[in-house]
Amino acid sequence: MYLARKREKGVLHYAIRETYSDGDCLRSRHLFDLGAEPWRYVVYPGGNAYYIHEEVEDTVRSLDPEGPVYEQLERIFWFFIKPDIRHAVEHFRRRETEIRKARTADRKTDDRDFHLFDKRRVHFLRFGQMDQGRIGAAPRTLFKVLHHKSRDEIEQHFLHSEGILKAHERKAYIYVIFNIQRFFTELIAKEMPQGLDPAAVDERFLEEICRLNEDDRFWAGMDGHDAGKLHEYLIRYVTMYFDNDYGRSPWLADYFRQFMDSRRRYAPPSPRPSVSKAEAAAVFGVRKDELHAMSRRALARLYRKKARECHPDGGGDSKLFIKLTEAYHALLKRKG
Repeated sequence: MYLARKREKGVLHYAIRETYSDGDCLRSRHLFDLGAEPWRYVVYPGGNAYYIHEEVEDTVRSLDPEGPVYEQLERIFWFFIKPDIRHAVEHFRRRETEIRKARTADRKTDDRDFHLFDKRRVHFLRFGQMDQGRIGAAPRTLFKVLHHKSRDEIEQHFLHSEGILKAHERKAYIYVIFNIQRFFTELIAKEMPQGLDPAAVDERFLEEICRLNEDDRFWAGMDGHDAGKLHEYLIRYVTMYFDNDYGRSPWLADYFRQFMDSRRRYAPPSPRPSVSKAEAAAVFGVRKDELHAMSRRALARLYRKKARECHPDGGGDSKLFIKLTEAYHALLKRKG
């Protein structure tokens, strides 16, 4: 049993659904519509006590008479409970959770093969690494959040989990989970996608999201999916990709460090002064007023173009590449 979220006309609506086995396939079914105000179904009789309205429990129990209904409802409604009461009873809830984990510790993990797209999402959200070359060696317990879940429940899980991504991480997240780097041979492909041809990356992304949309194995158990129309669970990735820019690359920071360490007479640099607009305009080869009027996205496009021209891997000037990158990040800070 799980909480499902769906935005309708700008308002978030909630529902209780559950995953169930249908032969060899896992499917999901609707149990109870909570509407836009699920906290209405939490009743407070006094003190720190609370319970879930009997309408919810009776409806769900009639559809799932075998399951531990109230225990699951408490888990679903936990974050809709008043904060002061949640704080007061959290200790007892934690003890119950530990006891429940101890009871299930010896159960065998599901042997089914999780979809690689799901594993890449779990891996990035857990470690934040762009290079997932060793994902095959990751412990199976890392992917236990996918255990015995229908496609709908898995997607609801990621809808919630992706909320931890910061703005500068979102585009990199899309680049990684769709494994776009495999289409490029450049050294920077794994760690610095902002240095690649953006049009080529865009094209590969659109190809991969369409491929996933047509993957019958991925959508197994999801009723009513039309492969000719992009599923609503994938639409958010299109928005996430095109509405965000890449953040600063750790690969670039490592390159700077290696470059400085390779110099015989190296001394720790003094604090770097801020790059003036005149200096930035000279490096980018445009006028100051043009730089001032540029959006963050337009500035990123200009940076990618100039970076390809002066990147050391392509025979460019390493000093000019460093100045270009410093100017780019200084301008980004000024643009908020």
